[in-house]
Amino acid sequence: MAANEVYQYSLISALMDGVASSGIPISQVLRHGDHGLGTFQNMVGEMIVLDGEVYQMKADGSVVHVDPETTITPFATVTKFSPATTVRATLQDGKKDLQALLDNLHPEATNHFLAIRLDARFKRIEFRTAGGQCRPREGMVDVCSRQTTHTFEGERGTVVGFRCPGYVMGINVAGDHLHFISEDRERGGHILGFETEGEVEVGVAVMSKFHLDLPEGDKEFDEAKLVKDEEGIKAVEG
Repeated sequence: MAANEVYQYSLISALMDGVASSGIPISQVLRHGDHGLGTFQNMVGEMIVLDGEVYQMKADGSVVHVDPETTITPFATVTKFSPATTVRATLQDGKKDLQALLDNLHPEATNHFLAIRLDARFKRIEFRTAGGQCRPREGMVDVCSRQTTHTFEGERGTVVGFRCPGYVMGINVAGDHLHFISEDRERGGHILGFETEGEVEVGVAVMSKFHLDLPEGDKEFDEAKLVKDEEGIKAVEG
């Protein structure tokens, strides 16, 4: 794949239906990208792919560097990130200001995908992590009902994310989906909110090519209903 093309394995609706017992080695995902998000087998923790390295953000807020050859993912989205736009901006109101900045930088991209990277010092950042399924086929709403939230202040780190257009809701998460990892690679998770200190370096790429692989030979996936649950996805990914 060329730079700034989206590669995705499986569907967010499959996670909603609890399809997470198997998947593919993360090394297969990394063939398609060095910047991305996802989860791990049985939805144990949040995934961030940063500069080609894969980290698992666990329920206690800690982070481990994982071996992509031996670690399985049931869902991931990546790209070979090459920012077309790089700016310095003030994002005091966090996600709201970021949304406005992206709208202003790329008004033509409403129906395209964006890859996003922020490097900053955060006055405050709040993120959540999920501990995983308690039983096979447990859906993501139930898994995330037991999520743990963490808030840190004065933390320097990186945000990796995507903005997906509204028409892919159920295939992926429509809107801005962001994960954070600290500069020392010891803390991180799915971002709920943040405030920054000073200027933030923001890199953005507009993407118009989308590649999707679906699970093969996976009984959970084959039997899943895969009915779009927009409210449920918004609740767990908001």
